[in-house]
Amino acid sequence: MKKLFAEFFGTFWLVFGGCGSAIFASQIAPAADSGQVGILLVGVALAFGLTVLTMAYAVGHISGGHFNPAVTLGLLSGGRHTAKDTVPYIAAQCIGAIAAAAALFYINGGTGGDGAGAFATNFYDHAVYFGKSYNLGQAFLTEFLLTMFFLIIIMGATDKWANGKFAGIAIGLGLTLIHLISIPITNTSVNPARSLSQAVFVGGDALSQLWLFWVAPILGAIVGGLIYKNLLQTNNKQELDS
Repeated sequence: MKKLFAEFFGTFWLVFGGCGSAIFASQIAPAADSGQVGILLVGVALAFGLTVLTMAYAVGHISGGHFNPAVTLGLLSGGRHTAKDTVPYIAAQCIGAIAAAAALFYINGGTGGDGAGAFATNFYDHAVYFGKSYNLGQAFLTEFLLTMFFLIIIMGATDKWANGKFAGIAIGLGLTLIHLISIPITNTSVNPARSLSQAVFVGGDALSQLWLFWVAPILGAIVGGLIYKNLLQTNNKQELDS
């Protein structure tokens, strides 16, 4: 149960901190056509990275610090997680994410807003930033590739041959970079629980497009886990030294 509580609180903090920064910063940020929206993107990207970094050190030693169904499934494919814990982990993550979104919904005055990106929802085929939209295929490939590399970063940073003291920093900065790349494309998911939690309070396109933000990150994570396990991971210290 302590592992599940750790995943609940870790995912709650990710959604509350990351999505909360996007929701409330967007209410005071300049319009996208002013040319200053980049400050908002950088701030939100940092917020998501900091939520994972802080919780990785706070509860990562308890549960492994997944906070993301795609990460759990990717680590399962990479041999770093057990099948029996997979469904309970994902359930705890989704409940934590929805609880955080409910708190944000209340703080925001009981409204999620309208349109693409409202309430920090994910999207495709809609222009929000810089007047450019990205289609389903472009959004799918973005989410797939970024989640794949996220798993490679996670598995590499937490490898038994790596310096584990800095794993949280590498993972947090990795998620920051991911958001810098993809906020203008999909508002960045790479986390099905984070996408679900916001979509249920907005509905409409956010719900109808939600499938992509489950399928693409999960497939990318599984491939990333397999890549690290089969192409990069070694159990032989001598091989690394050579």
